[in-house]
Amino acid sequence: MVGAADEAFEEWRQTSVEERIQPLFRFKSLLEEHQSAIAELLVREHGKTRAEAEGELRRGIENVEVACGAPTLLQGGHLQHAAPGIDETAVRHPLGVFTAITPFNFPGMIPLWFLPYAVACGNAFVLKPSERTPYTAIALFELLERAGFPDGVVSLVHGGPDTVNALLAHDDVVGASFVGSTGVAKHVYETAAANGKRVQAQGGAKNHVIVSDAAELSYAAEKTVSSAFANTGQRCLANPVAVVHDDVYDEFAELVVDRAAAQTVGNGLDDGVDIGPVVSGEAKARIESAIETGVEEGAELLLDGREEAASDEGCFLAPSVFGEVTPEMTVATEELFGPVLALIRAGDLDEAIDIANRSRYGNAASVFTNRGDEAATCRHELEAGNVGINIGTAAPMAFFHFGGQKDSFFGDLHAQAEDVVRFYTDETVYIERWPDQKD
Repeated sequence: MVGAADEAFEEWRQTSVEERIQPLFRFKSLLEEHQSAIAELLVREHGKTRAEAEGELRRGIENVEVACGAPTLLQGGHLQHAAPGIDETAVRHPLGVFTAITPFNFPGMIPLWFLPYAVACGNAFVLKPSERTPYTAIALFELLERAGFPDGVVSLVHGGPDTVNALLAHDDVVGASFVGSTGVAKHVYETAAANGKRVQAQGGAKNHVIVSDAAELSYAAEKTVSSAFANTGQRCLANPVAVVHDDVYDEFAELVVDRAAAQTVGNGLDDGVDIGPVVSGEAKARIESAIETGVEEGAELLLDGREEAASDEGCFLAPSVFGEVTPEMTVATEELFGPVLALIRAGDLDEAIDIANRSRYGNAASVFTNRGDEAATCRHELEAGNVGINIGTAAPMAFFHFGGQKDSFFGDLHAQAEDVVRFYTDETVYIERWPDQKD
């Protein structure tokens, strides 16, 4: 498959950028035409709600839209008279076959962080989706085939760790993109780099939301619950830790528990359902064990989702909320990837920022405040790649890159927008001088 992609690349790279984006325009139209059908498939495969699936696909389509701007995104720079009599021009060019290894939690969106940009830049692309959610990827590739890409330019391969390692070691693969847990992200980063590949590897997260005493508490509670429990907490942008000013802690905790308890758990295709199942029985057991660990470590279990789950059948878990959590507790430090929220007290903004920055992760953070000086302080001091001000989930639009720091990201160029265009291309600089011609 990689060999076929490498052969296709040789012709595809010579195709004009205007021609390369035409299948992407058709792909965007097909995605919109079949969005509801793919969303239903995604719900059945993953478990999230229909609204979440529709929103995920919309985010993916936004990336296709941005990639269609490749004629502008690929433009380099030109400087006349860079030196006496010399002009210089930077030109971007594609590199070959790229691969992406994508996770189960957003099988419709995350492949589209990468694929449209890679092919618009003139590369060939091989997707290896999660073995837990293969059917959504198949549906995307059925539309890609209908969009009219030449054979070999886009390819789909299924498999587990052996397949991933084979792709990372393949001589014809020039680079790899990854989204998943930190442990696997480190492995992908190290293995790809050791084989001379470009690599961007998005890892895990333990994002914090800071609630100031100047926050509009009802709004902050609404957005915190949405961030922590949407997609059953299985998001790298979820905020599963809220650091709350001591003066408003009790009121905020009550608001959060009331909102969390009102969430409806069930089949994601049913109307009125807010939270679907977690991805597997293994995941459910792991999250339940983490909740028990929180109790053993002394946190106050304000809402026990194990008791409130829809039934003992399936992989359902309702929201759990812990109060009186301290920063060193497991529920405050480890990525649980489930519907569990931890509340921590802080005496002031500086203490709250310090608690958030102690995390080994740096994917995202949010702050709720009505004070401009507090917002400015958080913008400058929070150690996270995506920072939200009065935003529950700090998810960048497709025309901005998806940030990540510390153990949440390995590499230097991120997904989406100009960053990923730079990742999928290299620049050649042409230095020109034309001496005067004399008879």
